[in-house]
Amino acid sequence: MTTIKRDINKLKEEALAAGAEQFAAIDRTAQANTAKVLRVMQKHRVSAAHFNVSCGYAYDDLGRDTLDKVFADVLGAEKALVRTQFVSGTHAIAAALFGILRPGDEVVSVTGKPYDTLQTVLGYDHPALGSLKEFGVNYDEVPLSDGKPDLANIKNAVGAKTKLVMVQRSRGYSTRAALTCADIVDVCAAVKSANPDCAVFVDNCYGEFTEEVEPLAAGADIIAGSLIKNPGGGIAPTGGYVAGRADLTDLAAARLTCPGLGGELGASLCDNRLLYQGLFVAPHVVAGALKGAVFAAELFSRLNFETFPKPQEKRGDIIQALGLKTPERLIKFCRAVQEMSPVDSFAAPEPWDMPGYADKIIMAAGTFVQGASIELSADAPLRPPYNVYLQGGLTFEHTVIALTHAAEVLMADTAD
Repeated sequence: MTTIKRDINKLKEEALAAGAEQFAAIDRTAQANTAKVLRVMQKHRVSAAHFNVSCGYAYDDLGRDTLDKVFADVLGAEKALVRTQFVSGTHAIAAALFGILRPGDEVVSVTGKPYDTLQTVLGYDHPALGSLKEFGVNYDEVPLSDGKPDLANIKNAVGAKTKLVMVQRSRGYSTRAALTCADIVDVCAAVKSANPDCAVFVDNCYGEFTEEVEPLAAGADIIAGSLIKNPGGGIAPTGGYVAGRADLTDLAAARLTCPGLGGELGASLCDNRLLYQGLFVAPHVVAGALKGAVFAAELFSRLNFETFPKPQEKRGDIIQALGLKTPERLIKFCRAVQEMSPVDSFAAPEPWDMPGYADKIIMAAGTFVQGASIELSADAPLRPPYNVYLQGGLTFEHTVIALTHAAEVLMADTAD
């Protein structure tokens, strides 16, 4: 075991050295995004008065309403809806879809099959109570071509009845590349050339602050995401957001609460300071998560595992997939990450039936906020080819320590 530790430490130092140029570029992006967030908060004169908790109907909640304006400006939106009432990113996305779409409308996913929890929202491959299918919304999808959006077929699939197209920015449980904003520019152009009135919706989960601009600057009409992923900075305790064109955001708000009330109501159920402070540190935390993903790719490629993306590839999200090839390695990896967690390090993850997923899921999530994937976590469906999906990390240092331990565990397994 001493020899294995020595070898792993050598590989760790090699991986850190190899990633140095990318680390520097990531830090430059974080500085630009921090400057943007800072300017916006100063513009809206954020003060301690905005941190108060409200109750009841929460009319004229100053903290809530100013936070909406701050998020809108940071994301480049006309309007934003930022609420702790959103229980997840999928909930925020569903509010946008149900708000915009009507019976007989068509929605087209132009990045292939969406990830598992959105499939239940759509209700076509995995029927679920209250799905869009039950409400008479038609669905189609355009498969990716060599891992990229098929622009020609997107133009063919989008027609006069297509009300909205869905773009999934992150890789989800797949090995395809996450979309950059440059990719989204091309998708939006293809959609608008086929139907200028069709709304482009981008699922921005895991993508916020990975670049200096967000998808709305690339031509998207509306985006949504989770506050316990990138934009919450590891501090927000729950919630999600929808942002974009004012008319579309208002439709999502009417779905979240009810018609006629929209975003005018909704108590701040937690200290608003957590949401403001989380947004402020988010560019820095996302940078650490990206550097951790680069480190993971550098380290595990040296152990002859496939990595998606490869170490030097451009990234559009914080997710790093590793090809572990066997269920045994997959479980060992997740348990090794859990062992090096600050919370519940003593727990041993087991594959289990998780709501919204077709396969058993194993999840290493020793996080301060339950399920927060901006914190270091690793999860995977227990199905071939047994890839694990690593994301997050409140600090780069923690990610390096945890992944070095996971590599040691897998290397010992290979030695056996």
